[in-house]
Amino acid sequence: MGGEAGREGQRWLAQAQRDLEDARFALEGGRYNLACFLAQQSAEKAVAGFLYSRGAEDVWGHSLADLCEDAAVFDQTFHVLKSVAVFLDKYFYITRYPRYMPAGIPADAFDQQEALRATSLAEEVLSFVRERVTPSGQG
Repeated sequence: MGGEAGREGQRWLAQAQRDLEDARFALEGGRYNLACFLAQQSAEKAVAGFLYSRGAEDVWGHSLADLCEDAAVFDQTFHVLKSVAVFLDKYFYITRYPRYMPAGIPADAFDQQEALRATSLAEEVLSFVRERVTPSGQG
């Protein structure tokens, strides 16, 4: 993917990588809700990066299910990714806002196991997308 679209896709992938690193940092610090949210953000930005790399001008929404459907227009294998990535969708709101919880606060509702799973899923999404955005022969 060359040109302006390729560069924009790479910018989004770079931020997705940074969000994944930040998720791991939060995980190690015991901030499990934040780790889950950042994992979702990493995956969201990775798929958005793919769409931008294909020349999409308007990428909107936070749902990985929806973004994967959009990406499948360009590459049908995103239907497979969707079956994995969809599990990260739940972390967009409930990891941050008490109103989405019946009681307590998000900071107390997530544990290490869940944060490990979320970061692992985000890593899988980022790897999947990177294989489809990085020109052959590069990183």
